[in-house]
Order: sequence, then structure tokens, then C-alpha cells
Amino acid sequence: MLSSYDYFILEIRKSSYLKTGKAVELRIQPGRRIQRLAVLFLSLGLSLFVHAQEPATGFTNLPPTEMSRQGQPAAQTIVLPKSVPDPLEPLNRVMWDFNVGLMTGIIKPTSRVYRFVVVKPVRTGIGNFGRNLTYPGRLINNLLQKKWSGARDESWRFVCNTTAGVAGIFDVATKWKIPKSDADFGQTFGKWGWKPQFFLMLPIFGPSSDRDTVGLAADTAANPLLYISPYKFDWNDPLTYLGPYTYLNYAIMYNDLSDSVDKYVRFSRAEMDPYSEIEYAWTFVRANRVADFQVKGKQDAASLETLESVFFTFKDPEFPDQGKTRSALIPATDRRLKFTFWLQPGKAPVVYIIPGLGSHRLAETSLALAELVYHDGFSAVVVSSPFNSEFMEHASTAAMPAYLPVDGYDLDVALTEIDRRLNALYPGRLGEKALMGYSMGAFESLFIAATGPTNQYFITKKGSVLRFREGKQGVKEVTVNPVTKQVPLIKFSRYMAISPPIRLMYGVDKLDEFYRAPVGWPAAERTGDIENTFLKVAALSQNTLTPQTSLPFDAIESKFLIGLTFRFILRDVIYSSQQRDNQGVLHHPVLNWRRAPLYQEILQYSYQDYFDKFVIPYYETRSVVAPVAETMEKADDLRTYDGGLRANPGIRIIVNQNDFLLAGEDLAWLHATFAPGQLTVFPQGGHLGNLSNPTVQKTILEALAGLKALPPKSD
Repeated sequence: MLSSYDYFILEIRKSSYLKTGKAVELRIQPGRRIQRLAVLFLSLGLSLFVHAQEPATGFTNLPPTEMSRQGQPAAQTIVLPKSVPDPLEPLNRVMWDFNVGLMTGIIKPTSRVYRFVVVKPVRTGIGNFGRNLTYPGRLINNLLQKKWSGARDESWRFVCNTTAGVAGIFDVATKWKIPKSDADFGQTFGKWGWKPQFFLMLPIFGPSSDRDTVGLAADTAANPLLYISPYKFDWNDPLTYLGPYTYLNYAIMYNDLSDSVDKYVRFSRAEMDPYSEIEYAWTFVRANRVADFQVKGKQDAASLETLESVFFTFKDPEFPDQGKTRSALIPATDRRLKFTFWLQPGKAPVVYIIPGLGSHRLAETSLALAELVYHDGFSAVVVSSPFNSEFMEHASTAAMPAYLPVDGYDLDVALTEIDRRLNALYPGRLGEKALMGYSMGAFESLFIAATGPTNQYFITKKGSVLRFREGKQGVKEVTVNPVTKQVPLIKFSRYMAISPPIRLMYGVDKLDEFYRAPVGWPAAERTGDIENTFLKVAALSQNTLTPQTSLPFDAIESKFLIGLTFRFILRDVIYSSQQRDNQGVLHHPVLNWRRAPLYQEILQYSYQDYFDKFVIPYYETRSVVAPVAETMEKADDLRTYDGGLRANPGIRIIVNQNDFLLAGEDLAWLHATFAPGQLTVFPQGGHLGNLSNPTVQKTILEALAGLKALPPKSD
């Protein structure tokens, strides 16, 4: 619901037949640099590299691993490549939390001041200077790895940057197209055959292993600043063990962190289990293996275009931090749900944004949409998906999401409380309201649009709390007179649905099918081919990709990457749901600090298994009309709400003709249900793959026309 070259402009002219009958010209503008693994795929919730080791064994009555509903044998399984063993997971998770706390509480706030005082060109120069200083280590390791051309290139870079670049402050070597050849002792040890035995999360330095920790010590010993000191070394004086210039390394490290800490903190907040993703991704980033980039099979346009949704991100790096985060009390759960918002300086219409399946309010697509509407004069409010653990644990009245009447109503109530909270904080600042959702968020938004007239009120049970002081015994609280209160649900003037699925069960069947795509490879080669796909992603993440970049994935690979993404979203949904209401289906205990064995077991469950073994048994004990499976399938089909949707003139929908979540009958229903001015259909883009296109963005903003927005802000 989702790529090393310099910037360039790609112009593609495609005649795009819209429901309005107009031909549209699509222009793809310059790509943005995407330099790191987490940014590459995690930015749109494509959490590719998550914890996966050997399939769980020794269980009974477990579902067949990826048995196809179309009759494929259970032996045709998907076995993911192993990650580095993590026997110290509880300790590593504690260290991960320490690093997140350090980054969030110290590095992030101080770096904002540092970036204000030290401008970007100066920070870049400091980083260049620091890299130039560590040339000896790169030279040694290139030689030890027999990378003769790498040693030559690094030597030329050092000479050029030290002389013409003024001690390395200016990176003239890159301008002269002399390539980099990064190498360290951890890589060298790997070349010599040292395979990591266990994963380590180091303080400040982050993910590592037994091999790379020793390599880090050797890299430190190769730093020339360690040996430069104005005083003599004395065994009896610990203060002489490190020269004063050694601390310059830490200053350079802080300088480099100041530009990446915001992304780090946002990642740690936006992912349901960022530790597991980092742990698994690190395995392939440090694999010391070269990917085979040959595309062996046919490519699939729809899934490749879906992967290109990674290009839709916010343009201003400061925009996420310009938003404010507050919380609203949800009466049914008596817990507070966080939301993030950007308000215009005066009264303005407000766009509430609902993310895709399992996505957090700080996901890249959510932030990009918030920036898009904010710079067009709207205020923006973002809340997490009902399938995200933040919403599940704070605003859901059901232990697990999947039943649209419950999930949609909980979302409607949450939006109402958020709106009431904002009106209390900023009276007179909120104008007309629009609800915008993408992917699963669009599905839920259309449900709210269809059922709004009938779901007009919800009940709040609330008691009055009296506080009084009694002698030396301090303050006492007494709750008296619980009351029943009716509060009107929020009303929207416009509903904007971007790439909604129509039938939930059809959509999840496609996700299961995509995850099983590698079954098309020979069984003996399957796991190796999956690993090579991961190595491709790891290699691509080190480079600069643009919309013109031809992604080196065949149909099986691109479909599998999408299916894998959503399989791990499912893993996190099941984990969170069983923390709240353990149904006894899982054999391993649901622990917070030791998740690896449980994750291995959960990964055997498909989306169909989730419905059959978790959701349906859960709702069979509640007031859902039997048979529950048929009732849920009908309730999770937007065609069930045809009357309410037809009666709502404020609905606007944008879809792509080749969206794999839409069948032909779904597209036919959309055309039959909505007027030409309500529905826009682009011929290409897969699922959300063309959101970076200016024409699509213009269509989104035009769908909000008529809400009396302020004049657009100038850049």
C-alpha cells in the first residue's frame, strides 16, 4: 500500500484518460536523494528488512507455511534468509532504547541549535575533513581486501582533497569524479572468512556484531589522531592514554549526527518494532557479498510502479519538526491517542489524514500529504492507522482490527475527540473539515463517508471527580454521579480517498499471493534468490535513485518485496493484538524483550490465517451476526455501503487502472457508483506509485477545492 546517479529531469508524456474524459500530461520531476536503507523502503511503510530467521519448528497444529488457497502443497514454502543470531536480544533491546533516548533527549534538541549556528556548508566541510582524516584506515583495508583500484582511488582522493580541497574541507575529488572506496576492518575480517556469531547493539555506534565490534576497535587504532599528542605517554597517568586531538573524532561524529538524527528519531517512532528491522537489515548491509543484478524473468509494471511510491516524500527537511504533537482522551478506552498537526496562522480549513495499512502518523507518505495540503493553505492533522499499534493500544475498542464497522467507528470517534481537543486549544482556528485517506486509510474514510448520517452520536460514560484536602492526610479524590453524555460525531465537508481497495478480502488475498511469488522459483534455489533480492536492495540503498532509475527486479522479486512488507505489518498487528488479548493460539509467550521465537512463529500466518484463526474466533464471542465469516466479508466490502456512498456528493476518489488491489469488477463498480466529477482514474501508477507526479498532486488539491482555503504560501 511502495529506488546512483546525479539529479536529472525526466519528462514522460502519457495520455491519461480520466473519468472526466480529459487527456492529462504526466511529468515526473527531479528525483530526491535516498541514501540509506531505512529511507529507501521504510519511508513508505515498506519495512522490508525485519526480523526473520529459520522457520519455527517443533510446534503442533500450526498453519501450513504459506499453503496456497488455490491448492498449492504446503511443501512449497517461503524460507527467508537467516539474520545474524541474536541470543542477547533482551540486552540489545535495552541498549536500543538507550540509544533512542540519547538521540531523542540530547542529540536531537541540541542539534537544532547546532544547525542554526553552524550552517550547512560548514557542517559539510567538517564532515569532509573528518573523512579525509580516516584515509589511512581505508587505504589499509582496501589493500588487505586486495581492492587495488579502491586503494588507488582513495589515495588520489586524499591527495586531491588535502591539497586542492584545503585539508579535505572541500570534496574536490567527487567533483572530479574520483570514486570512493569505503573499507573497514569489519569488512576485511568478513573477507577473511570471519562470520558473525551474534548481533550486538552498541551504545551510540548502533548495530554491530562480535566481528564488527573488533573491527571498530581496529578502525579506531588506525585513526592517526590517536597518535598525535602534545605530551608524552605515561603508563602511570591515565590522562595521557588518549591525546587531546582524539576527542576531535567525537566532535566530527556529532557534526555528522546533527544532520541525520531527525530521520533516526522519526524512524524509531514511526515503526512498530524498529529494533527488529534494524537487526535484520544490518545482516545484508554488512554481508560483504555482491548482488547479481541480472533481471532473469519478465518484469511487472504494476508492482514496479508501486515500489516507486518511495519518491513521494516531504520536500522541506524541517517540515516534520514544524508540526506539533498532542493527545486526545478516548472515552471508550480511557487512554490518550497522539496526533500530529500543522495549523495555519489564521482560520483555515482542516484536512485530517488517515494513513495506509499499519502506517504511523509520521510515515513518509502521511508527512508528504500533510506538507502538500499545508503549503496550499490548509491546516493538516495526521493520526495513525487503526492497524498500527499506537491506535490499537489507545483508541481501539476491539483487540484486533479487521472488522470495518468497528474499526471505522473507532476512527470516527478518535477524529471527533481530536477535533474537540484542537478546538479547545485553538478556538476559532479550524474552518471546514476534510477527511483524506490513502490505501487502507481511504477504505476507512469511505466507510465514514457512507455511514456518517446514521452514526451521528456516541456515548461517553463520565463521572465527576471531586478533589478536596483533608487535614494532614493530603488530597483525596472521589468520583460521584457518573453520567451518560451524547456528543455529535465530527462532520466533514469533503472526503478524499486515494487508491482505496474496494473489497478487503480480495486485497489481502493479493498480498498473500504476492508473498508466495517466490514459489515460482525452483525450491532448491528459492532462499538464495530471495537473499539476492535483499542484497540488491541493500546495494541500491547506498546510491542515489531517481524516478528514471530502472529497478532491477523481475515480476517475482517486485511482487515479493511488496508481499513481504505487508506480511511483517501483519506480524506486528498479531503481536500487538495478542499483547492485549492473548487468545492462546500462539505457542510462544508474548514477551516484550524476547520476541525472536514468537516472531518466527507468527511469520507462518498469512492474512487468511489471521482472519480464520484470530479475527473470526474473536468476533464469534461478540455480537456479530452468525455466520461471522460471511458477515465480516460483507461488512468489509465497500459495495455494501453503496447507498450511503451514492448519496454523499462530497466524496472524491483517485485510483490507478493497474492497481493490483482492484479487480476489473471493482473498477466497474467505481465508474457506476460515482459521478465523473468525483472519480479520477490514472492509467498507470500501480498502488500509490505515482503520488510524486505533479499531475496527481494537482488532482489531489483540486479535489479539495471549494473549502475556502487560504492563498497558497510562497516557497
